[in-house]
Amino acid sequence: MIRKAFLPGAGLGTRLRPLTDLLPKPLVPLFHRPLIEWAMESCRAAGITDFAINTHHLAEKWEMVDGRWEMDGEGLVGGNGLSSKMGTWRGLPLHLFHEPDLLETGGGVKNIEAWAGGESVLIHNGDIFSSLPLCRLIAAHEASGNPVTLALRSQGKAKHIAIDGDLAIDIRAMLGRAEGTHVFSGIYCFTPELLGLIPPREKISVIPAFLELAKQGRLGAIVLDDGDWRDLGDPAAYLAAHRELALAPAIHAEARIDPTAVIERSVIGPRAEIAAGAVVRDSVVWPGAKVGVGEQVESRIVTG
Repeated sequence: MIRKAFLPGAGLGTRLRPLTDLLPKPLVPLFHRPLIEWAMESCRAAGITDFAINTHHLAEKWEMVDGRWEMDGEGLVGGNGLSSKMGTWRGLPLHLFHEPDLLETGGGVKNIEAWAGGESVLIHNGDIFSSLPLCRLIAAHEASGNPVTLALRSQGKAKHIAIDGDLAIDIRAMLGRAEGTHVFSGIYCFTPELLGLIPPREKISVIPAFLELAKQGRLGAIVLDDGDWRDLGDPAAYLAAHRELALAPAIHAEARIDPTAVIERSVIGPRAEIAAGAVVRDSVVWPGAKVGVGEQVESRIVTG
């Protein structure tokens, strides 16, 4: 049974600016909690007991997450010679692998080789929200014997993966076999064999390794259309997620709202303050942010 999960979190999140000028995208709050914690909870529910995250943009913010995790020392040295910081999240081991220079999707995976320790690993991008049945992905991967099993969706804008049964046979038609029919979710499982296909100490995508496995007929795939899956890639998608999901009470119990304020279809975070006569509609107010006396807020993200 897979017990380790790596959640890539080092990206710049440029499409979500200006929010990502303040926080790395995986730490942007979704219903009062960092986005990445929803992914971690899903992984934990699927049996994961050991976590790794890579960092780059605003890396110092990763050690200041309201006490949800505590870093207590130096950890392992990664495959690219970069050390990690070790801590815990809800009592489970957590390693942060800092990348002074971004290593891309392949280099980031290679860098956790020592932490993986010869075990299979679940990859779950740290900047997406999903309620996909991860247990089905893990079971399919372990039953297949393939080095990699991709979790795919039938619907979405970026249909880059072509499949044949339970195999992915092409990506962006780069092998000339077929046009894409499914969306890659950013979630997959791999065995240590994948790491042997990624050169050490290089900034490189994981796609060349995937394509090599596809050539060999060993790039597994499973279509998981159950549950929700969304990339909160821009402010409009971020606001839509707060309108369409119901992950927690919209108004946090620690929010301070004047009795004369009007709140409609909005999410108000802990320690947020909504002053007298303010009107907040179709908006998100971040933890600790303030809306002033008589202020009108509509379809906005108030960060404070």
